[in-house]
Amino acid sequence: MATIVIDAGHGGFDNGARYQGRREKDDNLRLALAVGNILEQRGYDVIYTRTDDIYQSPYEKAQIANDADADYFISFHRNSGENDNTYNGVQTLIYGGDERAEVIADSINRELEKLGFANLGIDERTGLVVLRRTEMPAVLIETGFINSDKDNQIFDDNFDAIAEAIADGIENEVPLPDRMMDHRVEMAMDALNQEDWENEKEEEDLYYGVEVGRFRHFNTANFLAEQLKAQGFDSFVFKLDEVIHVIAGRENSIEEALDLQTHLRRLGYVTMIISTAHL
Repeated sequence: MATIVIDAGHGGFDNGARYQGRREKDDNLRLALAVGNILEQRGYDVIYTRTDDIYQSPYEKAQIANDADADYFISFHRNSGENDNTYNGVQTLIYGGDERAEVIADSINRELEKLGFANLGIDERTGLVVLRRTEMPAVLIETGFINSDKDNQIFDDNFDAIAEAIADGIENEVPLPDRMMDHRVEMAMDALNQEDWENEKEEEDLYYGVEVGRFRHFNTANFLAEQLKAQGFDSFVFKLDEVIHVIAGRENSIEEALDLQTHLRRLGYVTMIISTAHL
């Protein structure tokens, strides 16, 4: 399983950049936790440098990744210009010399650009400790300018989509290990394909399920469905309108679906109840 260290920049007494009461350390932590949660649900092994408001030196952050023998290091920051509302856009920083870091940085930038951020490209920074001292491909994401009203509106209005976009950018270039492919193939064969799903809709009465995830790629959807099966849940995958849905359960009543949803949420899943009538 690919191990990714998620680093929320700054923390504790180190607020990072500030703008009209907004603190970079808070935006960094919120986004880092959201992206980490998505990556975990997709099957990655995620390690966090911090999960609350504490200070760590850049050397400590790099050492956490090195001690974990991680495969990748992703650091979350927000940019700041000398003058307010002068610059806007996303930029990803790398140490340089590592093609894997460069392709991940480019992939993340392109995904975030789709949400309205200007793409300021990739910049090599040899003086940043978290990039220089990490022993694995490392990128530092500047998720818009904190002193740009335009970027803050994009950040706030599209927060969930931003987290998904960064996870997509990582997944595009960091596939899960080959040793999991046999399980994915098996799951793909077991999962209902679109034709099976349409047939069941016609043949069976209305029932309810709990949607646990939506993805662009079958590999991650199949992995999540397999994970749910391993936890004892009936689960399946289907594609509708270019979106791949992962569903748990086939309940006969909304009350049973609500009970299942409660159980899944206690396990940390983000869920939504659906019925065959909605598909």
